[in-house]
Amino acid sequence: MDIVVGFDGSSPAMKALSLARTYAKAFDAKIHLVTSLKGGSGERQGDIDQAKNDLKSAKKLVEDDGIPCEEHLLIRGMDPGEDLVEFAEEKKANSIFIGVLKTSKVAKLLLGSNAQYVILQATCPVITVK
Repeated sequence: MDIVVGFDGSSPAMKALSLARTYAKAFDAKIHLVTSLKGGSGERQGDIDQAKNDLKSAKKLVEDDGIPCEEHLLIRGMDPGEDLVEFAEEKKANSIFIGVLKTSKVAKLLLGSNAQYVILQATCPVITVK
């Protein structure tokens, strides 16, 4: 069993990871920690380094529980929601865990919602955590 966790180091992402660890233990699953950065000229090296450090710290938490884990920093030119869904399909994941932030309808309209994209487009179950 493979579980994909959308991870950006935020509090909601940490909560999603915590729940994913519980599921992984119960179902003897492997966790794929995924951070997606769009890339291109808008990406700063500091953001990439921070993402690598966040992934490394999260991977240690998972492995300390005895759960197999892989970290993936994706910089493929896609929006994070699209990237996460495509990655889950590539890995034939059984589920995706993501943390969500409460935002207004106007913010979602103007900025889009990666979580909404994942929920609507993923071909496997999506577990959201606030």
